[in-house]
Amino acid sequence: MSVIEIENLVRLFGKAEAVNGLRLAVRPGCCYGFFGRNGAGKTTTIKCLLNLLRPTFGRIRVFGLDPSRDEVAIKSRLSYVPDAVAFYPWMTVRETLNYLASFRASWNWSKERELLDRFRLRADQGVSGLSKGQKMQLALIAAIAPEPELLVLDEPTSGLDPIVRREFIQTVIGAYQEGDPEHRTIFVSTHLISEFEGLIDEFTIIEQGRTVMSLEADAAREQFHRIRARFTDVPPALDFKEIVKANRDGREWEVVVRGNVQPVLDRMQACRPESLTREALSLEEIFMTALA
Repeated sequence: MSVIEIENLVRLFGKAEAVNGLRLAVRPGCCYGFFGRNGAGKTTTIKCLLNLLRPTFGRIRVFGLDPSRDEVAIKSRLSYVPDAVAFYPWMTVRETLNYLASFRASWNWSKERELLDRFRLRADQGVSGLSKGQKMQLALIAAIAPEPELLVLDEPTSGLDPIVRREFIQTVIGAYQEGDPEHRTIFVSTHLISEFEGLIDEFTIIEQGRTVMSLEADAAREQFHRIRARFTDVPPALDFKEIVKANRDGREWEVVVRGNVQPVLDRMQACRPESLTREALSLEEIFMTALA
């Protein structure tokens, strides 16, 4: 059974379509990337998952349950970090974590201490004096300490400096999932695709609320390649159906190919290039190509 199932999700705001016909399925133990530009419908979709918004049409299941009917059962098994976090300003970090832990059936206190040390947050600090980045760090600690089955992250590294951001992504999120890899699932919406490159197993790209592409990460890397060819003279014209993007600079061609790359390589080789190379695209480059 999928941890998250979305079928034909539609969410309207008046006559404006925020999400239109979205479908996806997230399997247990997967780190699932949810990519799109600002305003593509990512946050709206997440809010529908959490019953913070009601779908206009469509079907959503989380752990096989309906968020509109089984909200408490679902939320007891997940953690959510939104793109903007807020806490009671009169509390300290310690009081905030104790308050949040009181709603949880379990809480990993040693993991909490480890993350407080890692982020250099003092337990006696007042929440009102924390920076935006420190508040996000506190939210991330509160999300990971209960060790939920599902971690829902909406731009989770917003406000973090590059060093802390990389450490969080590579160490904290990686360690969370490795603790029980078959059952801990991450659903992450982010613009920083390159920094999640090594964690993403599958992804969906949306544009204007519609699915543009859904693929396993490894399958996507096998499908999309960049070819660079340099010629000793004027380069030949290129008219291959597999080419989705092409750029010529003097005697050089740089093309992006989707699908079987070998026929394109063979035909370019027949034109006797001075040099010819190919490489798989990163997930961020695939995202940019899909929305070009």
